[in-house]
Amino acid sequence: MTGTVEVDVDEGPDGSATASPGPQPPSLTLTKGEEGVAEEPPSGDHLAVDEPLLAARAHRPSDLIRFLAGLIGIVALFLVARFAVSTTSGLEHDIAINAVRIPSWLTTVAGLVSSIAVLAVPLSFAVERLIKRDGLRVADGVLASVLAYGTSLGVDWWVAAGAPETVRTALTQLPPGGEPVLTDPVHGYLAPVIAYMTAVGMSSRPRWRVALWSVVVLSGLTELISGYTTVLSLMLTVLIGWSVAYATLYAIGSPNIRPTGQHLMIGLRKVGFAPAGAHRAPDAPGGTRRYYVEQHSGPPLDVHIIDREQQASGFFYRAWRRLRLRSVAVRRSPQSLRQALEQEALIAYAATASGARAPQLVATSELGPDAAILVYEKLSGRLLDELSDEEITDQVMASLWEAVDALHERRIAHRRLTGESLLVVDEKTGYLVNLSGGDIAAGDLTLRIDVAQLLTTFALRIGPERSVAVANGVLGADRVAAALPLLQPVGLSRSTRIDLSRLNKERKSAAQALALAQVTAGERTQQQAEEDIAAASEDLLSLLRGQILQVVPEAPLAPEKIERLKPKTVITVVALAFAAYFALTTIKPEQFNLDRMNWAWAAAALAAAALTYVAASMSLTGFVPERLPFKRTVAAQVAGSFVKLVAPAAVGGIALNTRYLQKSGIRSGPAVASVGASQLAGLGGHLLLLFVFGLVTGSQKQGSEGADKAVIIAILSAAVLALVIAAVGPLRRFVVTRVRSLFFGVVPRMLDLMQSPTKLLTGFGGIVLLTLSFTACLDASIRAFGYSMSFSAVAVVFLTANAAGSAIPTPGGIGAVEFAMITALTLSGVAAPIATSAVFLYRALTFWLPVIPGWFCYNVLQRRGAL
Repeated sequence: MTGTVEVDVDEGPDGSATASPGPQPPSLTLTKGEEGVAEEPPSGDHLAVDEPLLAARAHRPSDLIRFLAGLIGIVALFLVARFAVSTTSGLEHDIAINAVRIPSWLTTVAGLVSSIAVLAVPLSFAVERLIKRDGLRVADGVLASVLAYGTSLGVDWWVAAGAPETVRTALTQLPPGGEPVLTDPVHGYLAPVIAYMTAVGMSSRPRWRVALWSVVVLSGLTELISGYTTVLSLMLTVLIGWSVAYATLYAIGSPNIRPTGQHLMIGLRKVGFAPAGAHRAPDAPGGTRRYYVEQHSGPPLDVHIIDREQQASGFFYRAWRRLRLRSVAVRRSPQSLRQALEQEALIAYAATASGARAPQLVATSELGPDAAILVYEKLSGRLLDELSDEEITDQVMASLWEAVDALHERRIAHRRLTGESLLVVDEKTGYLVNLSGGDIAAGDLTLRIDVAQLLTTFALRIGPERSVAVANGVLGADRVAAALPLLQPVGLSRSTRIDLSRLNKERKSAAQALALAQVTAGERTQQQAEEDIAAASEDLLSLLRGQILQVVPEAPLAPEKIERLKPKTVITVVALAFAAYFALTTIKPEQFNLDRMNWAWAAAALAAAALTYVAASMSLTGFVPERLPFKRTVAAQVAGSFVKLVAPAAVGGIALNTRYLQKSGIRSGPAVASVGASQLAGLGGHLLLLFVFGLVTGSQKQGSEGADKAVIIAILSAAVLALVIAAVGPLRRFVVTRVRSLFFGVVPRMLDLMQSPTKLLTGFGGIVLLTLSFTACLDASIRAFGYSMSFSAVAVVFLTANAAGSAIPTPGGIGAVEFAMITALTLSGVAAPIATSAVFLYRALTFWLPVIPGWFCYNVLQRRGAL
């Protein structure tokens, strides 16, 4: 949506003026002092701003960050109340001893004054805002206060009814006078007041903020001295009010205070320009808004607006990058609007002084308390992203490399050398724009990252050969070779990583489709097709490294260590935390009925659970023509028990086995095909065994009616799923495409295995043994609690319930598998307490117990390069 705002301005005698805009959503005028008095330009001109209308409300990331911080504070406070019992009780004891020294009349007067003021001050502020026609903020504050009151009641109820005794003791106490009713854990009037004052934005009005916080502190101290509250209760009240306010603001959105184009025109007038009109330009990287401004006399301008909203956007991504990468590999973000303005201005002036082709910065100014502007000369041209591949000539690339070289000669790093930061003027001359993310006095590593980034940017468009050749011609082969260790995705920009992933997938898919067609037509053999796919699957960064090594064979190959924290470390920590949490909350000793458990049958269940890893290794090695070390393969399957904690069982197992085969020297295509063949054979074996055990169960006189129903339900479910896939066109095409690509690799792999009957026997034997081992573990778990049923019935229960539970994409099927198995056993005639105990024992042996050995095997195999 685009509108034109007509701004008529008249100058007042004191130099101020009043702007009369056309219809616009609520927005903040230029402010002067505390109350937001409008500053206005001289009269005499009719100004027009063509821009998309700003939304009336904005969901600010800063509000979400503050809400999450408050939530963390509340959790931490409850933990302190739960475990730091002696500290909290000692603090209350000290307060009680010293409170008796304060005269009672002083406490009474302070309590009376604070009770009146804590309501009078917010009411007065609301009246003042309504007089100034700012009722929207008052409405936000009222909503936040109502929600805070409801939250306070909920917390009060939980503390009184369900909280641990230590938490109740830390947050409540008996009031003086021996009344039998405990005090409230959260103050029902203070929390709404704090939520109100936060939501209406008193933080930007110092006088009101000081007045209200003084009243709140006085009220809290009075309650504390009088013995009607505790320190932790006051802290909880403040945190709840603060958190609810910011949650409300983020949910409904805050009134948009971002300056509009109208305010920009006023700001340009204040710094001496004569704007005639403006229109919005595409945003710069990082969300910085840009305007192209025409002047009555003077060259056109390219104006950048930076504000607090834009600074807060992308906070979590930047925080993760700073945590993950070394400080030299990631740029520190400015902490304030003033720092951001000074930083960008410094980079722009330094770039101009270096002689690099870059827009010239001609002015800077603050645009009210929440925004600032940087005024550049406007360059006419097209960004690299807007050029076709044919228009990216060697002359254009050389011109851009020369500009980068000029920056690097003065130790200035750009850090954003992507297509949106490379401007081509007159079809042959390159300029560097969007310098706000740069660094001065940059180190060698930062400059080499710049070279690696620009090499990749060009290679994505015109290929690695020309990209490296032009860079060598401008920088020299040695400087380009020095960037080789930085050609790794983690050091590149986010947009570049996305483009690399997309390009690699497109090349691989195209190569697979072409190879499939050629094999079908008899133009290529299967081996030749696999070689073509492997060549096409080589990622672009590897091709770039190869081009550099052709010119400088002695270039360093080892990747530069720019990561401080690797994702696998985070995954390990998260997985162990999940394991500890679920183990403590899900597996409880009383659910096992250990006093009634037969330990001999439990030991048999443990042996059957251990046998599953041998069976899984057999089912994998049987579908791999190459020889695999059996002990290492077993260790890889044990490591899969750890991976299940952070991914659904099937997904995690496939990824781990594929990775293991690749590290064992098997090419990517055959490795995926082998794992696919194993999974496909496993699915067929699962269905076949379900059918066989269902027939056996049904033919037995004591066969379980519930088990028969389970077989029928499984068959009907499969039939319904097949009909849905066949009926829905997009779903049918998706499945056919995936199955076709799967069979393209699997069928030839199976043909290779036909020449080795021993391998096939091992593979299919492993599949059968795997199912029998799991069934034996469940059967022994049931018998451990004094109940028995036919082995075939147990097999039907396992096959149906495990498949149904694993279909839910939770890590390891947590919750879903347990529910499905308990339900299936109950339908089969097992008493609910025995079914629950048996399933918990089975899951403890097959899922929870192997976690620690799995983590150990995972780390050992990684250190040895096997994963």
